[in-house]
Amino acid sequence: MKLLKWICMVALAFVVVSSNQMVYASTDSNDEESINEKFGLPIVVYGEALSDSQKAEVRDLLEIKDTSKVTEITVTGEDLVYYIDGDKNSNMYSSAKITRKDKGEGLVINQVTPENITEVTSEMYANALLTAGIEDAIVDVASPVKVSGHSALVGIYKAYDEGKGTELNQERTEVANEELTLATDLAKKEGLDEDKVSELLTEIKKEIAEQKPATKEELEQLIDEKLQTLNVQLTAEDRQLLIDLFEKMRNLNINFDNVQSQLEDLSKDIQNRIENAISENKGFLDTIANFFKSFIDSLKSLFS
Repeated sequence: MKLLKWICMVALAFVVVSSNQMVYASTDSNDEESINEKFGLPIVVYGEALSDSQKAEVRDLLEIKDTSKVTEITVTGEDLVYYIDGDKNSNMYSSAKITRKDKGEGLVINQVTPENITEVTSEMYANALLTAGIEDAIVDVASPVKVSGHSALVGIYKAYDEGKGTELNQERTEVANEELTLATDLAKKEGLDEDKVSELLTEIKKEIAEQKPATKEELEQLIDEKLQTLNVQLTAEDRQLLIDLFEKMRNLNINFDNVQSQLEDLSKDIQNRIENAISENKGFLDTIANFFKSFIDSLKSLFS
């Protein structure tokens, strides 16, 4: 019994140590750089519920060394109502730093605290922001406490409205929020995960840019083909939600041609993450199997 207990303890320690090597590490926030006079100062948006100490922590996380070199604003419950028809009593913690870039430079999302953004991935933010009309910017997202991450999107919208001549179309921001909500909801379904959902949304947008469906029927066919190609199984209700979402985008004449190269890059990033996850899981399981094989062979030699 003592020997069996010792074997279990060694195996458990091995699994824990090995699994820690698989933790996803986010990219760091972009380094401080010279001010782009065309766009003005980067804008930092703080969640209203942050305490003074938490706000100071967010400044450190976003590498804000000199507050005179950024514009600081606060996102409130009223903003949540205005931009996404949310609950004004919601606690807003997730914060963001937005640095606008020249046209064609693309959209970069840095999750500075991925361990505290529990539902929204970088790819989900990117997809929603492209839908909202934000195409060229570096966006750093951080929270000192665990949150879903939805309120950061509202803060980013508000930051754009604070800039000169950069106001966003409210109908597009509402659709973008619907997209983010649907994405996080689908990612909780059995058989799906964040990467698979992001891949689905990105691939549908790419197909819309290429095929330009003129009717709802054509759009439905496009979506069904993509569901089949990606081997994604949805309930009839979730399929209809997906169709309704993209029909709203079609009626708003959202032109994904303008961001097709970004969608391609996003699709490649998602594919790489999926492939890496599969490879890491296989390698991890092979390592465990080899460990136990060697361990059992050693035990056999002890008693032979």
